[in-house]
Amino acid sequence: MKNNIKRSIFVASLFLALGCSEDYLETAPTEFISAEDLQDAAQNNPDLVAGILSGIYTTMVQTGTGGTDLDHDDFGQKGYDLYSDFLSSDVVLAATNYGWYRGVTEYVPTQDFTSNSNYKPWRYYYRIIRSSNEVIATLGGNDAVPELAENRWVLGQAKTLRAHSYFYLSQLFANSYDPSAEILPLYVEPAQEALPRSSTKEVFDYIIADLTDAISLLSDFNRENKSQINDFVAKGVLAYVYGVTGDAAQMKTVTEDIINNGGFPLMSATEVVGGFNDVNTPGWMWGQDITTDLGLDLVSWWGQMDLYTYSYAWAGDPKTIDKGLFDAIPANDVRKGQFFNEPGGDYLMPLNKFYDPAKVIGGQRVITTDYVYMRIAEMYLLNAEAAARLGDEAGARARLGELLAKRGVDSAYLNGLSGANLLDEIYLQNRIELWGEGKSYLALKRFKKSTTRGTNHLSNVGQTLPYDDERLTFEIPESEIQNNPFINTQN
Repeated sequence: MKNNIKRSIFVASLFLALGCSEDYLETAPTEFISAEDLQDAAQNNPDLVAGILSGIYTTMVQTGTGGTDLDHDDFGQKGYDLYSDFLSSDVVLAATNYGWYRGVTEYVPTQDFTSNSNYKPWRYYYRIIRSSNEVIATLGGNDAVPELAENRWVLGQAKTLRAHSYFYLSQLFANSYDPSAEILPLYVEPAQEALPRSSTKEVFDYIIADLTDAISLLSDFNRENKSQINDFVAKGVLAYVYGVTGDAAQMKTVTEDIINNGGFPLMSATEVVGGFNDVNTPGWMWGQDITTDLGLDLVSWWGQMDLYTYSYAWAGDPKTIDKGLFDAIPANDVRKGQFFNEPGGDYLMPLNKFYDPAKVIGGQRVITTDYVYMRIAEMYLLNAEAAARLGDEAGARARLGELLAKRGVDSAYLNGLSGANLLDEIYLQNRIELWGEGKSYLALKRFKKSTTRGTNHLSNVGQTLPYDDERLTFEIPESEIQNNPFINTQN
């Protein structure tokens, strides 16, 4: 990753400037190089467009990519993973000396379209989309299949990043999956004028088309590191998409392919209390190798979550597991040991799930612990879910049992579960296994569940909200309404 960053300094800076203009629809200046010249150059110089792609990956971890300069919750993909974890209520802001995320935990930005915290995820994902559109256009456009293998691989990664961004926007900015509802402007060219919102079906059809193309384009790609997207990562995103659209058959097929052919083993009992800090962990499918070159410190996911980092978690804003969810973890489950259970049982920090290996309280100042985006355990859970929805309950129990065996849990109890009870258990295991990784919110909406806050929250204790409650979904931001003549309402 370090070499890619250095290689791409000029090109990535140029394209990040395109993606970071104050108005998303603004046409970027081209005094340095024309789009046509760039396309011609890219045909024979794969490093040129690979550098642009590297810049997009860097955007995913950079501070300020949600459009702010000073907000300490504005640091890319993991920042919005944490937003969604708070909205699901599985992650608790247990105390607050500094105030970051207090509004999110009280559902303020989801009810205020003028809020900066409502604006940031919209700004971030459309920034990724715009930069991805630049890469795709440079390589010949949406229907292109480049002759050079290196360019095909870059195109496949860019299409996955675009699809991934539209998928997250569809989850954060729409209450539920309604094919006919208009939800998002669908920009697929870098210089398009303002567009009205497309329907959910149109957006998801495009996401599926992008991912299908990407899987084909990446079929012979052997990536240098897990910071890059390969075909199995694209398939993983596609599995989540099928889960939302209700296509359980495709969801099952795709996840079985990943499980059987991806070469990713489930994390062991030792690894799940090993810090979640190394992208080379075999069970990680996709993550970010965080190096000193990236310059991350306090303003980062680790700066919000880890007691052993110079962080808010250490200085007075601890993030913990919901007490009700913690109590639902069996005593013999290794994952219960991920959390520090002090006398009284309410202060449940993830001291054995997310930590800097040195384990010096407040010690890590320059961040080198890595970010996880996707794990093979997610595919086991999605596969079990798909099997259960298709009526293959034996298959669902067997797949879930494989995961539980790695967590020290005797899965014999699964034999007594069927129908809604089996799906409820799969949902619970999503929440336990993937706690703090930004996936609980996706499961909440996919399973169409309600969330009830435990006793250790600072606000709304005991309150129950259904998945499609307005307070759990962001609004179209004020800036988009002001700049896009086709959008004049928040919803």
